[in-house]
Amino acid sequence: MLKLRDSFFFLPILCFCFVFIVDGSVHEYNGEKFVGKGNAFVVHGGSEGIYSSFANPSNVTATIGDSYIRFEKVTFRRPKEAANFSSKAIQAVVFEIEDRDTIGGSAYGGQRAVCCTADLAKLGVCLEGEVIYRPSTENPNWPKLFGISFNGDDEVATLRSRSIKITKTGMYNLYFIHCDVNLKDLTVEGKTIWKNPNGYLPGRMAPLMNFYGFMSLAFVILGIFWFSQYARFWREIFPLQNCITLVITLGMLEMALWYFDYAEFNESGIRPVGITMWAASFGTIKRTVSWIIILMVSMGYGVVRPTLGGLTSKVIMLGATFFLASEVLEVVENVGAVSDLSGKARLFLVLPVAILDAFFILWIFTSLSATLNKLQARRMTVKLDIYRKFTNALAVAVIVSVGWICYELYFKLNDVYNEQWQNAWIIPAFWQVLCFSLLCVICVLWAPSQNSMRYAYSDEANEDFDKDDTTLTLIKPSPTPMKDFKTAAEARPVQGHNGASNGDLEEDKTE
Repeated sequence: MLKLRDSFFFLPILCFCFVFIVDGSVHEYNGEKFVGKGNAFVVHGGSEGIYSSFANPSNVTATIGDSYIRFEKVTFRRPKEAANFSSKAIQAVVFEIEDRDTIGGSAYGGQRAVCCTADLAKLGVCLEGEVIYRPSTENPNWPKLFGISFNGDDEVATLRSRSIKITKTGMYNLYFIHCDVNLKDLTVEGKTIWKNPNGYLPGRMAPLMNFYGFMSLAFVILGIFWFSQYARFWREIFPLQNCITLVITLGMLEMALWYFDYAEFNESGIRPVGITMWAASFGTIKRTVSWIIILMVSMGYGVVRPTLGGLTSKVIMLGATFFLASEVLEVVENVGAVSDLSGKARLFLVLPVAILDAFFILWIFTSLSATLNKLQARRMTVKLDIYRKFTNALAVAVIVSVGWICYELYFKLNDVYNEQWQNAWIIPAFWQVLCFSLLCVICVLWAPSQNSMRYAYSDEANEDFDKDDTTLTLIKPSPTPMKDFKTAAEARPVQGHNGASNGDLEEDKTE
Protein backbone atom coordinates (compact mmCIF):
# COMPACT_ATOMS: atom_id res chain seq x y z
CA MET A 1 0.00 0.00 0.00
CA LEU A 2 1.31 3.45 -0.92
CA LYS A 3 1.90 5.86 1.91
CA LEU A 4 2.48 9.58 1.11
CA ARG A 5 4.69 11.28 3.68
CA ASP A 6 5.84 14.80 4.42
CA SER A 7 8.01 16.03 1.62
CA PHE A 8 11.25 16.86 3.40
CA PHE A 9 12.82 17.27 0.00
CA PHE A 10 10.58 20.24 -0.71
CA LEU A 11 11.22 21.98 2.61
CA PRO A 12 14.81 23.18 1.93
CA ILE A 13 13.53 24.97 -1.17
CA LEU A 14 10.96 26.78 1.00
CA CYS A 15 13.55 27.65 3.65
CA PHE A 16 15.82 29.29 1.10
CA CYS A 17 13.08 31.28 -0.60
CA PHE A 18 11.28 32.48 2.54
CA VAL A 19 14.41 34.09 3.95
CA PHE A 20 14.59 36.34 0.88
CA ILE A 21 11.05 37.19 -0.19
CA VAL A 22 10.56 39.36 -3.25
CA ASP A 23 9.76 42.92 -2.27
CA GLY A 24 7.06 43.48 -4.84
CA SER A 25 3.45 42.46 -5.57
CA VAL A 26 4.09 42.42 -9.30
CA HIS A 27 6.47 39.51 -9.78
CA GLU A 28 8.14 39.64 -13.17
CA TYR A 29 9.96 36.72 -14.77
CA ASN A 30 12.61 37.62 -17.29
CA GLY A 31 13.98 34.38 -18.64
CA GLU A 32 14.58 32.61 -15.31
CA LYS A 33 15.93 29.10 -15.80
CA PHE A 34 14.60 26.02 -14.07
CA VAL A 35 16.94 24.55 -11.45
CA GLY A 36 17.14 20.84 -10.72
CA LYS A 37 15.95 19.85 -7.24
CA GLY A 38 15.86 16.09 -6.73
CA ASN A 39 13.82 14.62 -9.55
CA ALA A 40 12.10 17.96 -10.31
CA PHE A 41 13.05 21.22 -12.02
CA VAL A 42 11.88 24.31 -10.16
CA VAL A 43 11.53 28.11 -10.47
CA HIS A 44 10.37 30.04 -7.40
CA GLY A 45 7.57 32.35 -8.57
CA GLY A 46 6.98 34.31 -5.36
CA SER A 47 5.99 34.21 -1.68
CA GLU A 48 3.76 36.76 0.02
CA GLY A 49 1.48 37.15 2.99
CA ILE A 50 -2.05 37.81 1.74
CA TYR A 51 -5.12 38.78 3.74
CA SER A 52 -8.51 37.40 2.82
CA SER A 53 -11.38 39.81 2.26
CA PHE A 54 -14.28 37.44 1.59
CA ALA A 55 -17.40 36.82 3.60
CA ASN A 56 -18.62 34.36 0.98
CA PRO A 57 -15.92 31.82 0.00
CA SER A 58 -18.18 30.34 -2.70
CA ASN A 59 -17.68 33.47 -4.79
CA VAL A 60 -14.64 32.55 -6.89
CA THR A 61 -14.55 35.50 -9.28
CA ALA A 62 -11.73 37.92 -8.49
CA THR A 63 -13.00 41.49 -8.40
CA ILE A 64 -11.66 44.89 -7.43
CA GLY A 65 -10.97 45.04 -3.69
CA ASP A 66 -10.55 41.30 -3.36
CA SER A 67 -7.37 39.36 -2.63
CA TYR A 68 -5.99 37.33 -5.51
CA ILE A 69 -3.00 36.03 -7.45
CA ARG A 70 -3.31 36.74 -11.16
CA PHE A 71 -1.27 35.13 -13.95
CA GLU A 72 -0.59 37.34 -16.95
CA LYS A 73 1.19 36.11 -20.07
CA VAL A 74 3.29 33.53 -18.23
CA THR A 75 5.25 31.92 -21.06
CA PHE A 76 7.65 28.98 -21.11
CA ARG A 77 10.31 28.96 -23.79
CA ARG A 78 12.63 26.16 -24.94
CA PRO A 79 15.58 26.33 -27.37
CA LYS A 80 14.85 25.72 -31.05
CA GLU A 81 17.16 22.69 -31.19
CA ALA A 82 15.15 21.06 -28.38
CA ALA A 83 11.75 21.75 -30.00
CA ASN A 84 11.28 18.38 -31.64
CA PHE A 85 9.00 16.49 -29.26
CA SER A 86 5.85 16.83 -27.16
CA SER A 87 6.76 17.43 -23.54
CA LYS A 88 5.29 16.51 -20.21
CA ALA A 89 3.31 19.14 -18.33
CA ILE A 90 4.92 22.26 -16.87
CA GLN A 91 2.87 23.04 -13.76
CA ALA A 92 2.24 26.11 -11.63
CA VAL A 93 1.79 25.12 -7.98
CA VAL A 94 0.17 27.58 -5.56
CA PHE A 95 -0.21 26.63 -1.89
CA GLU A 96 -0.52 28.17 1.56
CA ILE A 97 2.42 27.55 3.87
CA GLU A 98 0.40 25.34 6.23
CA ASP A 99 -0.25 23.00 3.28
CA ARG A 100 3.43 22.57 2.40
CA ASP A 101 3.35 18.92 3.42
CA THR A 102 0.76 18.18 0.74
CA ILE A 103 3.37 18.63 -2.00
CA GLY A 104 5.55 15.62 -2.79
CA GLY A 105 5.75 12.29 -1.01
CA SER A 106 7.20 8.78 -1.06
CA ALA A 107 6.11 5.16 -1.37
CA TYR A 108 6.85 2.54 1.30
CA GLY A 109 9.22 4.91 3.11
CA GLY A 110 11.51 5.14 0.09
CA GLN A 111 13.19 8.14 -1.43
CA ARG A 112 11.05 11.24 -1.24
CA ALA A 113 10.22 13.00 -4.47
CA VAL A 114 8.22 15.88 -5.92
CA CYS A 115 7.60 14.30 -9.33
CA CYS A 116 5.56 11.14 -9.81
CA THR A 117 7.76 8.21 -10.85
CA ALA A 118 6.84 5.23 -13.02
CA ASP A 119 6.51 2.96 -9.98
CA LEU A 120 4.14 5.37 -8.26
CA ALA A 121 2.13 5.78 -11.45
CA LYS A 122 1.64 2.02 -11.67
CA LEU A 123 0.07 2.12 -8.22
CA GLY A 124 -2.45 4.62 -9.56
CA VAL A 125 -1.85 7.36 -7.02
CA CYS A 126 -0.45 9.93 -9.45
CA LEU A 127 0.31 10.53 -13.12
CA GLU A 128 3.87 9.99 -14.27
CA GLY A 129 5.69 13.21 -15.03
CA GLU A 130 3.41 15.37 -12.86
CA VAL A 131 3.78 16.83 -9.37
CA ILE A 132 2.74 14.62 -6.47
CA TYR A 133 0.15 16.31 -4.27
CA ARG A 134 -2.87 15.59 -2.15
CA PRO A 135 -5.76 17.88 -1.19
CA SER A 136 -5.50 19.95 1.97
CA THR A 137 -7.42 18.58 4.95
CA GLU A 138 -8.81 22.05 5.73
CA ASN A 139 -9.66 23.08 2.17
CA PRO A 140 -10.02 20.29 -0.41
CA ASN A 141 -9.70 22.84 -3.26
CA TRP A 142 -6.11 23.57 -2.29
CA PRO A 143 -3.30 23.46 -3.32
CA LYS A 144 -3.90 24.84 -6.83
CA LEU A 145 -2.14 23.06 -9.71
CA PHE A 146 -2.47 23.78 -13.41
CA GLY A 147 -0.11 23.59 -16.34
CA ILE A 148 0.62 23.37 -20.03
CA SER A 149 2.75 21.21 -22.35
CA PHE A 150 4.76 21.74 -25.52
CA ASN A 151 3.20 20.13 -28.58
CA GLY A 152 5.39 18.85 -31.39
CA ASP A 153 7.96 21.44 -32.42
CA ASP A 154 6.49 24.36 -30.44
CA GLU A 155 9.14 26.62 -28.94
CA VAL A 156 6.71 28.56 -26.75
CA ALA A 157 3.92 27.48 -24.41
CA THR A 158 1.77 30.08 -22.65
CA LEU A 159 -0.40 29.60 -19.57
CA ARG A 160 -3.95 30.81 -19.87
CA SER A 161 -4.47 34.04 -17.93
CA ARG A 162 -6.36 33.40 -14.72
CA SER A 163 -6.93 34.71 -11.21
CA ILE A 164 -6.86 32.69 -8.02
CA LYS A 165 -9.01 34.17 -5.27
CA ILE A 166 -7.60 34.04 -1.77
CA THR A 167 -10.23 32.99 0.73
CA LYS A 168 -7.95 32.43 3.70
CA THR A 169 -5.33 34.70 5.25
CA GLY A 170 -1.89 33.13 5.01
CA MET A 171 1.57 33.01 3.47
CA TYR A 172 1.13 31.89 -0.15
CA ASN A 173 3.81 30.44 -2.38
CA LEU A 174 4.12 29.90 -6.11
CA TYR A 175 6.45 27.46 -7.86
CA PHE A 176 6.77 26.52 -11.51
CA ILE A 177 7.73 22.84 -11.70
CA HIS A 178 8.32 20.33 -14.49
CA CYS A 179 9.53 16.75 -14.41
CA ASP A 180 10.76 16.29 -17.99
CA VAL A 181 14.51 15.66 -18.14
CA ASN A 182 14.43 16.38 -21.89
CA LEU A 183 13.36 20.00 -21.35
CA LYS A 184 16.84 21.47 -21.13
CA ASP A 185 17.45 25.22 -20.76
CA LEU A 186 13.74 25.89 -20.24
CA THR A 187 12.99 29.48 -19.18
CA VAL A 188 9.92 31.32 -17.90
CA GLU A 189 8.74 34.84 -18.81
CA GLY A 190 5.75 37.01 -17.90
CA LYS A 191 4.41 38.15 -14.55
CA THR A 192 2.06 37.39 -11.70
CA ILE A 193 0.18 40.04 -9.71
CA TRP A 194 -0.44 39.52 -5.99
CA LYS A 195 -3.05 41.75 -4.38
CA ASN A 196 -4.27 42.32 -0.83
CA PRO A 197 -7.68 43.84 0.00
CA ASN A 198 -6.24 47.32 0.53
CA GLY A 199 -3.68 47.38 -2.25
CA TYR A 200 -0.62 45.73 -3.71
CA LEU A 201 1.68 45.93 -0.70
CA PRO A 202 2.71 42.45 0.51
CA GLY A 203 0.88 41.60 3.70
CA ARG A 204 4.02 41.62 5.85
CA MET A 205 4.88 45.14 4.62
CA ALA A 206 1.41 46.70 4.66
CA PRO A 207 1.57 47.78 8.36
CA LEU A 208 4.81 49.67 7.66
CA MET A 209 2.98 52.24 5.54
CA ASN A 210 0.83 53.30 8.50
CA PHE A 211 3.85 53.05 10.80
CA TYR A 212 5.89 55.49 8.72
CA GLY A 213 2.87 57.77 8.60
CA PHE A 214 2.80 57.87 12.40
CA MET A 215 6.58 58.30 12.56
CA SER A 216 6.34 61.24 10.16
CA LEU A 217 3.80 62.83 12.50
CA ALA A 218 6.05 62.14 15.51
CA PHE A 219 9.00 63.82 13.81
CA VAL A 220 6.82 66.80 12.92
CA ILE A 221 5.81 67.19 16.59
CA LEU A 222 9.44 66.90 17.70
CA GLY A 223 10.46 69.35 14.98
CA ILE A 224 7.86 71.90 16.09
CA PHE A 225 9.16 71.71 19.67
CA TRP A 226 12.81 71.94 18.66
CA PHE A 227 12.51 74.62 15.96
CA SER A 228 10.31 76.81 18.18
CA GLN A 229 12.95 76.67 20.92
CA TYR A 230 15.66 77.21 18.34
CA ALA A 231 13.96 80.34 16.97
CA ARG A 232 13.19 81.66 20.45
CA PHE A 233 16.76 81.35 21.79
CA TRP A 234 18.72 81.60 18.56
CA ARG A 235 21.30 83.88 20.19
CA GLU A 236 22.16 81.13 22.69
CA ILE A 237 22.69 78.35 20.13
CA PHE A 238 26.01 76.48 20.18
CA PRO A 239 27.39 74.00 17.57
CA LEU A 240 26.00 70.81 19.12
CA GLN A 241 22.44 72.14 18.84
CA ASN A 242 22.98 72.85 15.12
CA CYS A 243 23.98 69.20 14.69
CA ILE A 244 20.81 68.04 16.45
CA THR A 245 18.77 70.29 14.14
CA LEU A 246 20.36 68.54 11.15
CA VAL A 247 19.46 65.08 12.48
CA ILE A 248 15.82 66.08 13.09
CA THR A 249 15.56 67.48 9.55
CA LEU A 250 17.03 64.30 8.05
CA GLY A 251 14.66 62.18 10.14
CA MET A 252 11.61 64.12 8.94
CA LEU A 253 12.67 63.68 5.31
CA GLU A 254 13.44 59.98 5.77
CA MET A 255 10.08 59.13 7.38
CA ALA A 256 8.14 61.11 4.77
CA LEU A 257 10.00 59.44 1.89
CA TRP A 258 9.44 55.95 3.30
CA TYR A 259 5.73 56.70 3.66
CA PHE A 260 5.43 57.91 0.06
CA ASP A 261 7.51 54.93 -1.08
CA TYR A 262 5.09 52.44 0.49
CA ALA A 263 2.04 54.45 -0.60
CA GLU A 264 3.18 54.38 -4.24
CA PHE A 265 4.12 50.72 -3.92
CA ASN A 266 0.66 49.95 -2.54
CA GLU A 267 -1.03 51.85 -5.37
CA SER A 268 0.89 50.44 -8.34
CA GLY A 269 2.31 47.14 -7.16
CA ILE A 270 5.78 48.18 -8.34
CA ARG A 271 8.24 49.78 -5.97
CA PRO A 272 9.26 53.27 -7.21
CA VAL A 273 13.01 53.15 -7.68
CA GLY A 274 13.57 56.91 -7.34
CA ILE A 275 11.68 57.41 -4.07
CA THR A 276 13.15 54.22 -2.60
CA MET A 277 16.68 55.34 -3.47
CA TRP A 278 16.14 58.73 -1.82
CA ALA A 279 14.53 57.20 1.28
CA ALA A 280 17.34 54.67 1.68
CA SER A 281 19.99 57.36 1.14
CA PHE A 282 18.45 59.83 3.61
CA GLY A 283 18.16 57.04 6.16
CA THR A 284 21.83 56.13 5.70
CA ILE A 285 22.90 59.78 5.96
CA LYS A 286 20.83 60.24 9.12
CA ARG A 287 22.33 57.17 10.80
CA THR A 288 25.86 58.16 9.81
CA VAL A 289 25.44 61.73 11.05
CA SER A 290 23.82 60.47 14.27
CA TRP A 291 26.71 58.11 15.02
CA ILE A 292 29.27 60.85 14.34
CA ILE A 293 27.42 63.40 16.49
CA ILE A 294 27.08 60.97 19.41
CA LEU A 295 30.77 60.14 19.13
CA MET A 296 31.72 63.84 19.00
CA VAL A 297 29.54 64.61 22.03
CA SER A 298 31.12 61.70 23.89
CA MET A 299 34.52 63.25 23.18
CA GLY A 300 33.25 66.55 24.58
CA TYR A 301 33.03 68.48 21.31
CA GLY A 302 31.13 71.77 21.62
CA VAL A 303 30.74 71.29 25.37
CA VAL A 304 34.19 70.83 26.86
CA ARG A 305 36.43 71.17 23.80
CA PRO A 306 36.16 73.43 20.72
CA THR A 307 37.56 70.94 18.17
CA LEU A 308 38.47 67.27 17.89
CA GLY A 309 42.00 68.15 16.90
CA GLY A 310 43.91 65.23 15.43
CA LEU A 311 40.91 62.89 15.87
CA THR A 312 38.89 64.69 13.20
CA SER A 313 40.34 62.69 10.31
CA LYS A 314 39.77 59.39 12.14
CA VAL A 315 36.14 60.24 12.89
CA ILE A 316 35.51 61.30 9.28
CA MET A 317 37.14 58.13 7.97
CA LEU A 318 35.02 55.92 10.23
CA GLY A 319 31.86 57.82 9.25
CA ALA A 320 32.62 57.56 5.52
CA THR A 321 33.24 53.81 5.80
CA PHE A 322 29.99 53.33 7.71
CA PHE A 323 28.08 55.39 5.14
CA LEU A 324 29.36 53.34 2.20
CA ALA A 325 28.66 49.99 3.88
CA SER A 326 25.18 51.04 5.03
CA GLU A 327 24.25 52.61 1.69
CA VAL A 328 25.10 49.43 -0.22
CA LEU A 329 23.07 47.34 2.23
CA GLU A 330 20.03 49.66 2.15
CA VAL A 331 19.99 49.98 -1.64
CA VAL A 332 20.31 46.23 -2.20
CA GLU A 333 17.66 45.37 0.39
CA ASN A 334 15.10 47.97 -0.65
CA VAL A 335 15.74 48.86 -4.28
CA GLY A 336 16.98 45.52 -5.62
CA ALA A 337 15.11 42.21 -5.43
CA VAL A 338 15.90 40.64 -2.08
CA SER A 339 15.26 37.14 -3.44
CA ASP A 340 18.24 37.52 -5.78
CA LEU A 341 20.59 37.40 -2.80
CA SER A 342 21.86 34.16 -1.35
CA GLY A 343 22.35 33.83 2.40
CA LYS A 344 26.12 34.29 2.09
CA ALA A 345 25.70 37.37 -0.11
CA ARG A 346 23.40 39.09 2.39
CA LEU A 347 25.68 38.15 5.28
CA PHE A 348 28.55 39.72 3.35
CA LEU A 349 26.64 43.03 3.32
CA VAL A 350 25.25 42.93 6.88
CA LEU A 351 28.46 41.88 8.64
CA PRO A 352 30.53 45.03 7.87
CA VAL A 353 27.72 47.29 9.11
CA ALA A 354 27.38 45.27 12.32
CA ILE A 355 31.15 45.46 12.94
CA LEU A 356 31.18 49.23 12.37
CA ASP A 357 28.20 49.64 14.74
CA ALA A 358 30.10 47.74 17.42
CA PHE A 359 33.22 49.87 16.84
CA PHE A 360 31.19 53.07 17.18
CA ILE A 361 29.69 51.84 20.47
CA LEU A 362 33.10 50.87 21.85
CA TRP A 363 34.67 54.20 20.92
CA ILE A 364 31.68 56.17 22.26
CA PHE A 365 31.71 54.58 25.70
CA THR A 366 35.49 54.78 25.95
CA SER A 367 35.32 58.48 25.11
CA LEU A 368 32.45 59.05 27.53
CA SER A 369 34.41 57.42 30.33
CA ALA A 370 37.39 59.70 29.73
CA THR A 371 35.18 62.81 29.49
CA LEU A 372 33.25 61.96 32.67
CA ASN A 373 36.47 61.40 34.58
CA LYS A 374 37.80 64.78 33.53
CA LEU A 375 34.57 66.58 34.34
CA GLN A 376 34.49 64.96 37.75
CA ALA A 377 38.15 65.78 38.42
CA ARG A 378 37.48 69.44 37.61
CA ARG A 379 34.21 69.42 39.60
CA MET A 380 32.21 70.87 36.69
CA THR A 381 28.93 69.60 38.12
CA VAL A 382 26.54 71.23 35.65
CA LYS A 383 28.13 69.59 32.64
CA LEU A 384 28.87 66.41 34.58
CA ASP A 385 25.19 66.00 35.41
CA ILE A 386 24.06 66.29 31.80
CA TYR A 387 26.79 63.91 30.62
CA ARG A 388 25.76 61.33 33.21
CA LYS A 389 22.18 61.49 31.98
CA PHE A 390 23.41 61.17 28.40
CA THR A 391 25.55 58.15 29.35
CA ASN A 392 22.63 56.47 31.13
CA ALA A 393 20.38 56.99 28.08
CA LEU A 394 23.00 55.45 25.78
CA ALA A 395 23.54 52.53 28.16
CA VAL A 396 19.81 51.80 28.28
CA ALA A 397 19.61 52.01 24.46
CA VAL A 398 22.50 49.56 24.05
CA ILE A 399 21.05 47.09 26.59
CA VAL A 400 17.62 47.23 24.91
CA SER A 401 19.27 46.80 21.50
CA VAL A 402 21.15 43.69 22.61
CA GLY A 403 17.95 42.24 24.08
CA TRP A 404 16.03 42.96 20.88
CA ILE A 405 18.75 41.39 18.72
CA CYS A 406 18.45 38.22 20.81
CA TYR A 407 14.67 38.28 20.35
CA GLU A 408 15.07 38.87 16.61
CA LEU A 409 17.37 35.85 16.30
CA TYR A 410 14.90 33.75 18.30
CA PHE A 411 12.04 34.99 16.12
CA LYS A 412 13.79 34.08 12.87
CA LEU A 413 15.10 30.73 14.08
CA ASN A 414 11.61 29.70 15.18
CA ASP A 415 9.86 31.07 12.10
CA VAL A 416 11.69 29.23 9.34
CA TYR A 417 8.74 29.30 6.95
CA ASN A 418 7.65 32.87 7.73
CA GLU A 419 4.40 31.75 9.30
CA GLN A 420 4.57 34.75 11.66
CA TRP A 421 4.63 37.16 8.72
CA GLN A 422 1.88 39.33 10.21
CA ASN A 423 4.25 40.30 13.06
CA ALA A 424 7.43 40.63 10.98
CA TRP A 425 6.99 44.40 10.49
CA ILE A 426 7.60 44.96 14.21
CA ILE A 427 11.30 44.11 13.84
CA PRO A 428 12.32 47.02 11.54
CA ALA A 429 9.79 49.31 13.24
CA PHE A 430 11.39 48.75 16.65
CA TRP A 431 14.76 50.12 15.51
CA GLN A 432 13.11 53.27 14.19
CA VAL A 433 11.27 53.78 17.50
CA LEU A 434 14.44 53.19 19.53
CA CYS A 435 16.45 55.71 17.50
CA PHE A 436 13.64 58.25 17.73
CA SER A 437 13.40 57.78 21.51
CA LEU A 438 17.12 58.36 21.93
CA LEU A 439 16.88 61.47 19.75
CA CYS A 440 14.07 62.78 21.97
CA VAL A 441 16.23 62.28 25.07
CA ILE A 442 19.09 64.19 23.44
CA CYS A 443 16.70 66.98 22.43
CA VAL A 444 15.49 67.31 26.01
CA LEU A 445 19.03 67.33 27.46
CA TRP A 446 20.36 69.93 25.03
CA ALA A 447 17.20 71.87 24.16
CA PRO A 448 17.82 75.55 23.30
CA SER A 449 17.12 77.78 26.29
CA GLN A 450 18.29 81.00 27.90
CA ASN A 451 20.90 78.97 29.78
CA SER A 452 22.17 77.03 26.75
CA MET A 453 25.61 78.64 26.88
CA ARG A 454 26.15 77.13 30.33
CA TYR A 455 26.61 73.78 28.56
CA ALA A 456 28.82 75.15 25.77
CA TYR A 457 32.60 75.22 25.56
CA SER A 458 34.36 77.88 27.61
CA ASP A 459 38.02 78.77 26.92
CA GLU A 460 39.28 79.14 30.47
CA ALA A 461 37.60 76.18 32.09
CA ASN A 462 38.28 73.68 29.32
CA GLU A 463 41.76 74.41 28.03
CA ASP A 464 43.02 70.92 28.90
CA PHE A 465 40.37 69.28 26.67
CA ASP A 466 42.00 70.61 23.54
CA LYS A 467 44.56 67.81 23.68
CA ASP A 468 43.98 64.83 21.35
CA ASP A 469 43.65 62.27 24.13
CA THR A 470 40.21 60.82 23.44
CA THR A 471 41.10 57.42 22.01
CA LEU A 472 39.97 53.86 22.43
CA THR A 473 42.27 53.54 25.46
CA LEU A 474 40.76 54.69 28.72
CA ILE A 475 42.88 57.56 30.05
CA LYS A 476 42.99 58.30 33.74
CA PRO A 477 43.03 62.08 34.27
CA SER A 478 45.87 63.56 36.27
CA PRO A 479 44.98 65.49 39.41
CA THR A 480 44.47 69.23 38.98
CA PRO A 481 45.59 71.76 41.62
CA MET A 482 42.18 73.11 42.56
CA LYS A 483 43.50 75.80 44.86
CA ASP A 484 45.24 77.71 42.09
CA PHE A 485 42.28 77.18 39.78
CA LYS A 486 39.85 78.61 42.29
CA THR A 487 42.09 81.57 43.00
CA ALA A 488 42.28 82.46 39.32
CA ALA A 489 38.54 82.12 38.89
CA GLU A 490 37.68 84.15 41.97
CA ALA A 491 39.89 86.97 40.73
CA ARG A 492 37.75 87.30 37.59
CA PRO A 493 34.08 87.84 38.67
CA VAL A 494 31.95 88.62 35.62
CA GLN A 495 28.30 89.21 34.79
CA GLY A 496 26.79 86.71 32.29
CA HIS A 497 25.60 88.24 29.04
CA ASN A 498 22.26 86.47 29.40
CA GLY A 499 21.60 87.81 32.85
CA ALA A 500 22.98 84.89 34.86
CA SER A 501 24.68 85.76 38.16
CA ASN A 502 28.45 85.67 38.68
CA GLY A 503 28.02 82.58 40.81
CA ASP A 504 26.41 80.65 37.95
CA LEU A 505 29.33 81.31 35.64
CA GLU A 506 31.84 80.61 38.38
CA GLU A 507 30.21 77.23 38.83
CA ASP A 508 30.99 76.33 35.23
CA LYS A 509 34.59 77.38 35.62
CA THR A 510 35.41 76.16 39.12
CA GLU A 511 33.17 73.17 39.87
